[in-house]
Amino acid sequence: MFPISPKHKPSLIESIILFMIIVGMVSYFIIELETVPHIPILLGIFLLLAFGLSKKITFANLQNGMIEGARTGMGAVFLFFLIGILLSSWMISGTIPALINTGFSTIGGTWFYAVVFAITAIIGVSLGSSLTTTATIGVAFIGMASAMDASMAIAAGAIVSGAFFGDKMSPLSDTTNLASTIVGVDLFEHIKHISLTTIPAFIISFILFAVLSPDQSVSLQSGNEYQAALDATNLIHWTSWLPLILLIICTIFKIPAFIALGISSLAATVLASFTSGIAWSEIWSIWFNGYTATTDFQPVNELLTKGGINSMLFTVSLVILALGFGGLLFVTGIIPSILLAFQEKLKRIRSIIISTAATAIGVNVLIGEQYLSIMLTGETFKGVYKKAGLSNKALSRTLEDAGTVINPLVPWGVCGVFIADVLGVPVLTYLPFAFFCLLSPMITMVFGGRSLRR
Repeated sequence: MFPISPKHKPSLIESIILFMIIVGMVSYFIIELETVPHIPILLGIFLLLAFGLSKKITFANLQNGMIEGARTGMGAVFLFFLIGILLSSWMISGTIPALINTGFSTIGGTWFYAVVFAITAIIGVSLGSSLTTTATIGVAFIGMASAMDASMAIAAGAIVSGAFFGDKMSPLSDTTNLASTIVGVDLFEHIKHISLTTIPAFIISFILFAVLSPDQSVSLQSGNEYQAALDATNLIHWTSWLPLILLIICTIFKIPAFIALGISSLAATVLASFTSGIAWSEIWSIWFNGYTATTDFQPVNELLTKGGINSMLFTVSLVILALGFGGLLFVTGIIPSILLAFQEKLKRIRSIIISTAATAIGVNVLIGEQYLSIMLTGETFKGVYKKAGLSNKALSRTLEDAGTVINPLVPWGVCGVFIADVLGVPVLTYLPFAFFCLLSPMITMVFGGRSLRR
């Protein structure tokens, strides 16, 4: 059931106490002391090592647990590096500047946040990747919000909400495929079933974003200055749209994300060598260090100075620490103990649904990894659902509602770290406005008792 074999069997009380201490410590350091998440996660690793050694677990086993935990995120780590390259190459090819410029021309201030949410959701469904959506169209929208003097927190919340709506509903999404596969549900049956909770969450979120949107006058006041500065970069050409079109084509043909991002990045780089005026040798430095804008308008310089492998190192280091920390939680038996206790004591339908959602959320908070949240919760509760006569569709829906969308709300989670880095908005700042991500688990817990039986 579990990816790492526990070397100790702590009591449930012992596991819960350690859980509360760890969550309390991480929350104190991040919220009260405002440290970067690396510090409390590293302190948590020290605490778990001390606990493991006190329980006669060898250091070799503890170290292997950390390594195995980190190994589960290596696919994401390589993808993050490539997204850093994609951002810098899309800057110099003019793709992101063109998206921002077009946004100013077509999207006014009326219902701005709602429109950002809706468009991001559509792009998210099309691409099937919340991270790619955030790193491309999301970066463009956050730039527009900055230019309009709109709330960066609400704009980021709208972007995250739309991106993760797409992550839930797209047949191309890896989390959607994982949730359906792990419990043996047809992919399109799964998507149809999750719409019962996803569509209401979308509608409520859209209304909330529409109500919070700024007046029309806000965008018109400063948008022209931004557009003039964007044109002055000489990065925007008709070819600027080709890397985006190429990425969409790769998605349609279901080319793996790593390869698709690589193809789009290389195409953008080649196009930039002809259109941007940047020396061929300097382009490769931009791949690592990112693009630095030098216009006469400082806000545009701040907007376009992004990307590069170097910009992803903060994210990568935290992901490795967080997943290594998660590995220790398994090898010390803390997470297996809590999950097995849930599994043994559930009988009523509503308590089963709520416990499934709580477990998926808890694994996200403790480990910071949405794939493990889906896999562990799915494996743990399959037998419980079968015994209660609940359909597998009910389980796969709950996994998506509480597993997929919570990760961007965890400051040390893989998605949360990445999004905060790319958008420049801390997780705890946009969290109250990520309405869709907050509503999805709430709706599934409130109305989960209506789940279809077998």
